[in-house]
Amino acid sequence: MPPALRRHAALLRTASAFRLLFAATLGSAVGTWMATIALTVDIKDRTNSAWWVSTLLFVTLVPSVVVGLAAGPLVDRLSRRRLLVGADLARLAVFAVLPFVGSATAIVLLAGVAGIANSFFRPAVLAGVPNLVAESELARGTSLLQAADWVATAIGPIVAGALVGVSGPHVVYWINAATFLLSALLILRIPARLLQSEERITRGHWRDLREGISEFGRSRPLLTALIAFGFAVVATGLVNVAEIFLATHVLSAGAFGYGLLWTATGIGLVIGSLLVGGLLERRSALGIYPWVFAPWALGALAAGIAPNIWLAAAAMLLSGFGNGLTFPITVLIVQSSTVDRIRGRVFTVIIGAHNALLGLSFAAAGALTKDYGARWVYGIAAGCLFAGAATAFALTRRAPRPVVRPEQAA
Repeated sequence: MPPALRRHAALLRTASAFRLLFAATLGSAVGTWMATIALTVDIKDRTNSAWWVSTLLFVTLVPSVVVGLAAGPLVDRLSRRRLLVGADLARLAVFAVLPFVGSATAIVLLAGVAGIANSFFRPAVLAGVPNLVAESELARGTSLLQAADWVATAIGPIVAGALVGVSGPHVVYWINAATFLLSALLILRIPARLLQSEERITRGHWRDLREGISEFGRSRPLLTALIAFGFAVVATGLVNVAEIFLATHVLSAGAFGYGLLWTATGIGLVIGSLLVGGLLERRSALGIYPWVFAPWALGALAAGIAPNIWLAAAAMLLSGFGNGLTFPITVLIVQSSTVDRIRGRVFTVIIGAHNALLGLSFAAAGALTKDYGARWVYGIAAGCLFAGAATAFALTRRAPRPVVRPEQAA
């Protein structure tokens, strides 16, 4: 076994609470990515409209924007374990109902309910990770947890594409419901005190919220993560909407080809995320940050000009590799620039802001794909990623030393 994988395995072996969170994340993520394919194909088959596809993706993101702007302090003030379990049970209910739904409108509304649960689940996980592993293992733990999601991205879509092609989307919905039940049971085994510090002091909801937002004005690293990765988020939204049309209309590869592009992306994501810990052993996250956007951008550009589904899949593997490097490093920058007391609301703010951009890009992608075609949309996405790299370089070139707060120095 390569040394990097041995170190990841050692972390899972020695950190039992983190191991439970890793298993819960992996199980539910496989089902979620399967459901993403099933929902998208279901909506496309019912409507044959890029606008409906973009609407589906949009409504899954709107709740996170609301949470980021209004309810973020709850992630710090309430029990993170209860939030995680509650989110899992809500999503279980959604996907248990979906097989009995008969209209595109109802599917979109239920997807919005799942989006509300997602908007609490993800910030609570990311805010809790620094409390489950040693500080020296934070980079490895974060990249490993993200790798679980990327493994799901590699496995879930192609399995879902095959299942949907044979039996339709309903069996995938049932599988996803079961994974959320498994996730809830695993998280219940993690002691609540390990997911957040004992201190839950509030100065009032809106003051707590302002405190989380104001961190981005005080911290250059947080500002870098907010703005530079924002360009990448726009690129992601453009590709997510155009991808099914690139696979099915442009490259004539059907649902299998769509799943193949997702799977290739997922493989690249896993490889990239597993390399993050090693890359940061001798380099700072901010120092390497501008450069990890490059393979992501080049892959998106190559996929947009690919003549067949196999070359497009190879290009998306490269793109996924860049994404697999960039996203965990972005998370690490946020984690290392905040303290536990406010980390949850900082994550809800940045996730909410990025998802607002993602929602707008979904809406724009529907029009752009219809008017100019999927290839041009991929080219625009590549341009956004290069802009993100340039922004990260400009903001980190003379980045000031982080301000050490009293609670960080203690």
